[in-house]
Amino acid sequence: MAARDPRSPTAKPRPRRTTGGKPRVALRKAGGASSQAGGAPRKEGKAEPSRLPKAARPLKPSKTVRAQQNGPRTARRPARSSGTPDVQEKRDRTRRVDADDVVPIVTEVPRVSGPVDVVLTAVVIALVVFGVVMVYSASTVFAHARYGNAQYFLVRQGIFALVGIPVMIGISRVDYHRFQRFTYPFLLGSLGLLMVTIVGLGRRAKGAERWISLGPINIQPVELAKVALVAWLAYSLSKKSERIRTFSVGFLPHVLMAGVLMVLSLQQPDFGSAVMIGMLTFVLLFTAGARLPYLLLTVLVSLPTGYELVMASAYRRRRWEAFQDPWEYRYDEGYQLCESLMSFGAGGGTGVGMGDSRQKLFFLPEAHTDFIGAIIGEELGFVGLLGLVLAFLLVIYRGFRAALRAVDDYGTYLAVGVTMFVGLQVFTNLGVALGMLPTDGLVLPFISYGGSALLVNCAAMGVLLNISRPRGWTGAGGTVRAPRPSRLGAARAAMAGGTA
Repeated sequence: MAARDPRSPTAKPRPRRTTGGKPRVALRKAGGASSQAGGAPRKEGKAEPSRLPKAARPLKPSKTVRAQQNGPRTARRPARSSGTPDVQEKRDRTRRVDADDVVPIVTEVPRVSGPVDVVLTAVVIALVVFGVVMVYSASTVFAHARYGNAQYFLVRQGIFALVGIPVMIGISRVDYHRFQRFTYPFLLGSLGLLMVTIVGLGRRAKGAERWISLGPINIQPVELAKVALVAWLAYSLSKKSERIRTFSVGFLPHVLMAGVLMVLSLQQPDFGSAVMIGMLTFVLLFTAGARLPYLLLTVLVSLPTGYELVMASAYRRRRWEAFQDPWEYRYDEGYQLCESLMSFGAGGGTGVGMGDSRQKLFFLPEAHTDFIGAIIGEELGFVGLLGLVLAFLLVIYRGFRAALRAVDDYGTYLAVGVTMFVGLQVFTNLGVALGMLPTDGLVLPFISYGGSALLVNCAAMGVLLNISRPRGWTGAGGTVRAPRPSRLGAARAAMAGGTA
């Protein structure tokens, strides 16, 4: 009996069984033609998925199972071979990825894997303690004459120091990424407090309304506004890193916000804080990589504008003239600067001794606030003043060090902003006391008397200390892996590798 050809149209369907136990029919046509007119030929042994029962359909493995079967993905898929062998070899070299350089793509922030910068912490605490001592030394005579208690300013500054140091340590233990959600409320709150001082609800002193009285505490909103601006700039610039070189997205919104804060500061009036806000904005935009022509154009516009603001105000114009020749205005606008210079001259190399200053005997106004640097120069001399400058330089160095080692752009910009916030105040205050800059009313961080300024500076340093903590990704087996550095840190590492 002749065998029947299975490809014959009259052949009977041959039943097959699947995993579900039900027969599946495979229809075979002669020549592999499709059962539907004009359709593609159907493969042998497979039926349409819609005609199969659910029990007979193969199960698709989950993503976790597929990942375990395929293993970790450590490199990109190589491109198709094209072109000459030399070109293909060059493409392969550019696509080769080292397994140690692979950065996991995750949505959570890296975990802390080390302590804060101990050197920075110790220096800041030492500056705060030294500030309390110098406030007491510079204010005893004035406090006894004004309040009948020589320890009046010592007690108040000591209380703020006892509050500020724990605040700094507490903030240093909070991950700085958590502050992102409070960026806009903090900025809007600072704007609101500045508006309160402008409309006449603030406390007026020395011809300006810069404070808000809350019982025994006087808050200076412009100090909060500076920190709020730094936090907002760091958050905004890190989000717009891909479009930072554009004018409408990367440059204009940040300049406009800084301009609003500067206008509000000038309404108090507080020209020094307005200049400080502008300088902080310039530094952060430059750090983020904004286009240099935009920054230079802003400087060219700001210089004549600032000059007009100085000349348009009578008291600013007199301060500028006294700065150019203080001895000509010895008993007028230049009196404070001349007494400050005499303090530095009387101190000499080693000073007259702690507590033995003569200029604090009602000769030097604001001896415990704006011009406390002059009292330090008189009592401790050039050696003491040099030690103070070196301590601040160490703070600035450790701040930039933390910025370069930050795990992301947000941490880098925030560390740069906080470091410049402190550094610019130090440079401005000591520059004014030494006659290098016109008088502007900015205090010396951690040293000058002032509760709100001390608390704000301690809180800002707490954020910087948290950024200085080493971080990494926690992998399998509990191993900690260092994350990819920020763009500024990567650029520094590339420059160091190139020079090596």
